[in-house]
Amino acid sequence: MDKKNTRVFFQKTNFYLWTIFLLVLVIAYLNYWFAIPCFAILVVLVVHNLRSNYRRQKEITSYIENLTFNISSASKDTLLNFPLPLVVVELDGTIVWYNSASRTVFGDEKLFDKKIDNLVKGLNPQEIVKESEKISLNAEINYRNYRVMGNFVKTDESSDMGAYLLVLYFIDNTELKRIQDKYKNEKTQTGIIVIDNYDDLMQSVDDAVQPQLLAEIDRKINDWFSFTDGIIKKLERDRYMFIFEYRHLAEMKNRKFDILDDVKEIKLGNKIPVTLSIGIGVNTDKLEESFDYASASIDLALARGGDQVVIKDGDNFSFYGGRTREIEKRTRVKARVIAYALRELMDQAANVLIMGHENGDLDSLGASLGMYRIAKSRNKDARIVLGKINANIVRLVNRIKEKGKYEEIFISRSEAVEAADEKTLLIVVDTHRPSFTECPELLQKTEQIVVVDHHRRGTEFIQDPVLIYQEAYASSTSELVTEILQYVDDKIELTSEEADGMFAGIVLDTKNFTFKTGVRTFDAASYLRRKGADTLSVKDLFKNDLATFNAVAEIVKNSEIFNGNIAISVVPDNVENSMLVGAKAADELLMLSETSAAFVLSKTDDGISISGRSYGDINVQAILEKLGGGGHLTVAGAQLDEKGINKAIEQLKYAIMNYIEESLTD
Repeated sequence: MDKKNTRVFFQKTNFYLWTIFLLVLVIAYLNYWFAIPCFAILVVLVVHNLRSNYRRQKEITSYIENLTFNISSASKDTLLNFPLPLVVVELDGTIVWYNSASRTVFGDEKLFDKKIDNLVKGLNPQEIVKESEKISLNAEINYRNYRVMGNFVKTDESSDMGAYLLVLYFIDNTELKRIQDKYKNEKTQTGIIVIDNYDDLMQSVDDAVQPQLLAEIDRKINDWFSFTDGIIKKLERDRYMFIFEYRHLAEMKNRKFDILDDVKEIKLGNKIPVTLSIGIGVNTDKLEESFDYASASIDLALARGGDQVVIKDGDNFSFYGGRTREIEKRTRVKARVIAYALRELMDQAANVLIMGHENGDLDSLGASLGMYRIAKSRNKDARIVLGKINANIVRLVNRIKEKGKYEEIFISRSEAVEAADEKTLLIVVDTHRPSFTECPELLQKTEQIVVVDHHRRGTEFIQDPVLIYQEAYASSTSELVTEILQYVDDKIELTSEEADGMFAGIVLDTKNFTFKTGVRTFDAASYLRRKGADTLSVKDLFKNDLATFNAVAEIVKNSEIFNGNIAISVVPDNVENSMLVGAKAADELLMLSETSAAFVLSKTDDGISISGRSYGDINVQAILEKLGGGGHLTVAGAQLDEKGINKAIEQLKYAIMNYIEESLTD
């Protein structure tokens, strides 16, 4: 009889006895003598009930004691002979008990008084008990894989943390891990190879040599890929697709994708080096999805200037190579195609909004003015979205506002959001990252978005633009817009402010025609000069006041040389327009004979800004990309959420050393 039924029985018996007692009282009231035997019978019943209850309670107690003893014996026997390895650990990690099955995990080694974290890496009971009462982790022990599971047992309810014991179970999943690895390693992955600047490469050699050059490229690509036993197929004149098993990707990484360097050694009369871009998509469930990943990777590699490998793994991208300068494209076919497409989009749009990046500079504003003039030539209502006017552009903005013909050219962020609708054409210049734009909310207001940019493409990109003109070889976005201008309408007339603005943008990003300056850069500058750009007026836009000059001098004076040839300095807290001053100081630091690269950090409202400059021997973009930034090989920047300047310097130095280590292994 279980406890519940026993309790119910006792309750019914007591109820009957009390009922008999009440009836006897009634009988006694009616007939005293007749009630005497009734009371005697009641006493007998009560005594019998008490004796029965005592005997039954004793039987139950004995049963429970026997059951407890049997359970305890069974528990001990189960623990001792438990088929899974079992270990009991104190909170400090000391092993206090283990069963015989543990020998299959740790061998015949005596485990008493040893620390569990020395046997199972990453297992710290004191840290785990603060986060969860249960444990589940994977561990490799004696070259086998185990799933380590367990829970905490409190040995003293009146005590606190010190009264816990940790019980661990070890489940051998070595075979499962082997099957998982085999499945993953044998998954089919796809990749795409593209010959960069194919047309320019073919034009640089004689017609008779072209087949020989292509054959040599084919041979090197096939030799590089042969170890995978995969399939490689030439799809077009400059494009290959290859299929391989995932396990071979590790070897490709170990060899640092040496095919990028091998093809550069091809010398068959070609005046420009042969370079490749490779895009790979991995860890997908379907082959079609892997190909889509590879296509996205190759687009990103080409947008970043080519001569590199991009691997897309889910939402993550990995980059290899990309340490050489971008090669300028000689043909302007793409510029002409973009110009015609842009003209059609403008003709169909209800209005045009133009915006650059936040904290705009002369290149961003100059390119915006060029786009503004194109829209006006198509008789469209056009506005430039401009928030805070910083010291970079204040002179040009004031010059524009002084001209009556530029009435209401600038529009605030809130006004732009109200003016935009589905028929608005939004043109984004000098950036491709949504979070860097002047007004990110505008990107959600219309689907008609055009991106014109000269920065190497990063993993963050404006989603689904209708038109993209992104050329990493270009010196500036103003150069790209100038080329578009020439093909949209050859009768377009620029005002002096527009010509000066775009010319200033080129001067700014080339550092007075020093960096990233090609033939097309001078062609664009020549066109702007013919259209009225005045070099003296442009130089006036770059003038510094005495406070800025002194601040730059102090930053240069307080700089430190890191790793022998990299200058690092900090903008003082009391300096206004710290980002502008930091960029100017980085340019000045690069003029020192001891430096090959320079980084200047400045405090902003959002954290720490870093300006990086180099002559090309050190890829400042690759360094600052590790900190979430981007740019070009010689000019780059980053924005850190970190508020402490010393912590930011540590992060920068770590990124520099990481870059140097990667360069040494290439």
